[in-house]
Amino acid sequence: MSLNNSSNVFLDSTPSNTNRFQVNSSAAVNDNADPPHYEETSFGDEGQNRFRISFRPGNQECYDNFLQTGETAKTDASFHAYDSHTNTYYLQTFGHNTVDAVPKIEYYRNTGSVSGPKVNRPSLLDIHEQLAKNVSVAPGSADVVANGEGTPGDEQAENKGEDQAGAVKFGWVKGVLVRCMLNIWGVMLFIRLSWIVGEAGIGLGVLIILLSTMVTSITGLSTSAIATNGFVRGGGAYYLISRSLGPEFGGSIGLIFAFANAVAVAMYVVGFAETVVDLLKESDSMMVDPTNDIRIIGSITVVILLGISVAGMEWEAKAQVILLIILLIAIANFFIGTVIPSNNEKRARGFFNYQASIFAENFGPSFTKGEGFFSVFAIFFPAATGILAGANISGDLEDPQDAIPKGTMLAIFITTVAYIGVAICVGACVVRDATGSVNDTIISGMNCNGSAACGLGYDFSRCRHEPCQYGLMNNFQVMSMVSGFGPLITAGIFSATLSSALASLVSAPKVFQALCKDNIYKALQFFAKGYGKNNEPLRGYFLTFVIAMAFILIAELNTIAPIISNFFLASYALINFSCFHASYAKSPGWRPAYGIYNMWVSLFGAVLCCAVMFVINWWAAVITYVIEFFLYIYVTYKKPDVNWGSSTQALSYVSALDNALELTTVEDHVKNFRPQCIVLTGGPMTRPALLDIAHAFTKNSGLCICCEVFVGPRKLCVKEMNSGMAKKQAWLIKNKIKAFYAAVAADCFRDGVRSLLQASGLGRMKPNTLVIGYKKNWRKAPLTEIENYVGIIHDAFDFEIGVVIVRISQGFDISQVLQVQEELERLEQERLALEATIKDNESEEGNGGIRGLFKKAGKLNITKPTPKKDSGINTIQSMHIGEFNQKLVEASTQFKKKQGKGTIDVWWLFDDGGLTLLIPYILTLRKKWKDCKLRIYVGGKINRIEEEKIAMASLLSKFRIKFADIHVIGDINVKPNKESWKVFEEMIEPYRLHESCKDLTTAEKLKRETPWKITDAELEAVKEKSYRQVRLNELLQEHSRAANLIVLSLPVARKGSISDWLYMAWLEILTKNLPPVLLVRGNHKNVLTFYS
Repeated sequence: MSLNNSSNVFLDSTPSNTNRFQVNSSAAVNDNADPPHYEETSFGDEGQNRFRISFRPGNQECYDNFLQTGETAKTDASFHAYDSHTNTYYLQTFGHNTVDAVPKIEYYRNTGSVSGPKVNRPSLLDIHEQLAKNVSVAPGSADVVANGEGTPGDEQAENKGEDQAGAVKFGWVKGVLVRCMLNIWGVMLFIRLSWIVGEAGIGLGVLIILLSTMVTSITGLSTSAIATNGFVRGGGAYYLISRSLGPEFGGSIGLIFAFANAVAVAMYVVGFAETVVDLLKESDSMMVDPTNDIRIIGSITVVILLGISVAGMEWEAKAQVILLIILLIAIANFFIGTVIPSNNEKRARGFFNYQASIFAENFGPSFTKGEGFFSVFAIFFPAATGILAGANISGDLEDPQDAIPKGTMLAIFITTVAYIGVAICVGACVVRDATGSVNDTIISGMNCNGSAACGLGYDFSRCRHEPCQYGLMNNFQVMSMVSGFGPLITAGIFSATLSSALASLVSAPKVFQALCKDNIYKALQFFAKGYGKNNEPLRGYFLTFVIAMAFILIAELNTIAPIISNFFLASYALINFSCFHASYAKSPGWRPAYGIYNMWVSLFGAVLCCAVMFVINWWAAVITYVIEFFLYIYVTYKKPDVNWGSSTQALSYVSALDNALELTTVEDHVKNFRPQCIVLTGGPMTRPALLDIAHAFTKNSGLCICCEVFVGPRKLCVKEMNSGMAKKQAWLIKNKIKAFYAAVAADCFRDGVRSLLQASGLGRMKPNTLVIGYKKNWRKAPLTEIENYVGIIHDAFDFEIGVVIVRISQGFDISQVLQVQEELERLEQERLALEATIKDNESEEGNGGIRGLFKKAGKLNITKPTPKKDSGINTIQSMHIGEFNQKLVEASTQFKKKQGKGTIDVWWLFDDGGLTLLIPYILTLRKKWKDCKLRIYVGGKINRIEEEKIAMASLLSKFRIKFADIHVIGDINVKPNKESWKVFEEMIEPYRLHESCKDLTTAEKLKRETPWKITDAELEAVKEKSYRQVRLNELLQEHSRAANLIVLSLPVARKGSISDWLYMAWLEILTKNLPPVLLVRGNHKNVLTFYS
């Protein structure tokens, strides 16, 4: 096949040809004229199907004059991309009269994008070679071609996302701000904040609020940065963490985060039920007893909340707005109450309106027994959480990238101001201890000792000796007492608990659904299904309902509450760490639109969250870490088939790059030498045994590159090579082979290998050993193949790279077996498809009569496999699959199996630097070869066998290489027996020139015509070497026939002196009828040392 590179392929001078692009020359420009303004052109309005042109000042008139000539711009429907000679106005702006693509958002979408269809831009091959094709373009396809959406007839990716028509989407106020404020303003605001101020004082109380806010604010900034670094789908915290840190972290935290939200529903509902039960106690209206009443009210409440959630997000959002209004009224009611003059009853309970003396008295701490700053902080901190309530419904937000940062940060600010305002106000109005008795007034002449209440006319001194029921320290209903209308505070408590419960009831299924959709936990795939226009996770709602009901029926959540708080904190910590990690990895893809963040602040936030976990409850923190670690290990072990471009990948790349660069600054040392191999496997699946033996001595210690050379027309080779790269690397990963795959396209095999030998590797991680299979069919192979095979051995030595040639009895190539297997699998798939179609058609009813019969026949005809040539079946039969293939398959897996007790015989005949000894030693360290002992064979003189044996034993002991035995062979150079030599002569006979038997002229002519043949002169010159190869085979048959593996020094053929066929004959006779053989020759540089 040849490629026509003439200019006529790309340019057609014939005016009548309408199947080529042509760019019309532009009008001449007057040199004296002012420089022209550049026009701005929009590249087509898809909605109007017209080209639109906008002009800078001064260009409109020129365009109008042009249109007055009668030539008008064609519409998209009539524009012909290849019609370059009709009377048509062509826009000469970049991007139109070409298949080259202009930038469009459709090119950057994912295939399943719900925001619009993905469009495939033309490949480089399409653009590079499009003009060489004679393509017929149908009318109406011009916009597709001109804007680079692919050539006409290409099927574009369909939008596989769910139908989003009519889906309810929320803005940043209703979707994020409202939810976050409701979740942060919990019941703690109304019944615990006054106690915190009483214990810690106004000063430390505000500090506690600010510390909590610092944790949530840093987390909010990190969340905002991650949320604005690309399109955010549903899943909230799980989605943010998993897409940043990967499925291992995301999968582990996603599950416990969803569970924490589900249990939080029970916590909030029980809090609501306890308040209702307290009201029932006051009115003496108990149903059964306090515990069972909590269960009954809680169960009814969670059923109602479930109904609101299942009704849809729109109803849930309306309920949240109503609850927020109630909550805001309750908070406003408190602030109004602080300025309403207090009566005697409220004064007796410690409320005196704003008093400087009370503010001063309550400013400092007054911790009771068993309480301290961190214990009070641990009690308050859960009140500051809930900042992810908006992010958790990210899939239901109209613009998550805008809504999450804006709503979350504003919610944190508003709630913090409210918390600080309430703390200061309640601390300035109410004393710490009060008796509640209106008779405890000051007696004339009594010493107040600086007491604020005493100064205001009340004596609460007995609270120092006996417990009192009122005041900041004792009464959890202080806010109800202070407020203008007490029942509104109760309504606020109801609103806070129910809104938080509702938010958690929505968050848990949404996060859980996103986790299940990613199929990280296979058993949970059932809960991934969504229903309705909003893709509601109804199955997740009912699962959350069941979990919440179970914990409500327990009615005792004091034990589980710290664990849940730690679950939330663990997710905060990972969000902060995700932001830090993404920044630290320095990935070009990390470009958050929200720039108000700092990687070190995020890291500080992550550490702070971890510290707060132990402050809240140390054993709960330990349990959280254990659960998360277990889930992390599980997900890592399962290795979900996902690739989200996580920062973990980016950091791995940066680390690998830094380490590679660091290696280049250090000179290689013999102690650190390891075989780093180029293995000429072709496709790695076609020669598995060759790859297995190479992998055995490179796994976890050296570089292994599986290489393939594509020979042929460059265009076809490059296309085939590019299409198979990912598949073959994936095969290596699937089979747990720690190797790389590399391929080159070349004009001949030797050139390709030469390129690989020179260019493979990176820095110090460059190959130093070439591993090839023995060419078993060398006698039948063409001359060029033999020249290439021997030539790459010479090339490797020229580049100072060691060579390992591996020979096994059955050979390595199993490509024919793979073809047979693929054919059988295809036939089996077709058979199953046909059976399924027949079954479906038989099960159809109601299509009786002739019409139904024809319908069935039509369907059967479609799915029935079309009869093909018998070549596939004949191939199967001709291969004798029952016998030959079975042996070949067994041979291809022999190095995968554990080698039994036996020996690795090392024939270290020539000192090549030690590679011949190092490779078998490394093999004995492997699990599969550890039962094999090393036997060392060396050449020597017959009269010095014992001395040389002792010398070799001493050398091996210095190398610290264990061996079972050493044999010194003294008769290597003895002439082989006649039968062996006769076999060798018969082997080389077809390749001999026999010039000595011919006259000089004829001999010279034969040498010119067949220079590759073995001359008599050459054979005589190297006769001793030929004897040695034949004799070595005899010795190998005698000593190593039962070995598991033979490692033998590779003979080197001197370039220009030894013909290729003679060298192949040497290798053949040397390794004939033996167990697996490794012919090894190092690059004659030391790879072993006995120095420390």
